[in-house]
Amino acid sequence: MAETILTSPFFMEIVLPFLLVFTLIFAILDKTQVLGEGKRQINAIIAFVIGLILIAFPGPRNLIVNLMPLLVIMAVVMMIFLMLYSFAGGDTGEKWLKITFGVLVGLVLIIALLVFSGVWGHIVNAFKGGYGSSIVTNVVFVVIIVAAIIIVLVSGGKGGGGG
Repeated sequence: MAETILTSPFFMEIVLPFLLVFTLIFAILDKTQVLGEGKRQINAIIAFVIGLILIAFPGPRNLIVNLMPLLVIMAVVMMIFLMLYSFAGGDTGEKWLKITFGVLVGLVLIIALLVFSGVWGHIVNAFKGGYGSSIVTNVVFVVIIVAAIIIVLVSGGKGGGGG
């Protein structure tokens, strides 16, 4: 595969982390007005210097470069969740319907993410007895029991009595 400007190490390890940190620091300084109102030039200079300092140290820079794909994936997953939730939840006014749909959409997205990332096969293999299934089974049962207890405690006083 031919190297393009978007895949070059200079662009991926210098330009993009610098732009990300510069933009975030500038936005934070501008929004919070820590240095005072109308100090955009000073905010820009401080953000520029912090961006350059980040580029000078390979450890933090590499951490940001390695976390960016995860951030993009999570942002896309959250966007899909919010689109589906707002599409089906709408303005029904039924709180239980929105919660139920939100939980279902969340589970479907988690399962889809696991399937497309290749982790789903490992999970299925663990339940079939491939990775010491007794430990996995016990952990799953404990999680299910804790979830059931939480659901009962949260909805404990809200149920409509029969009398």
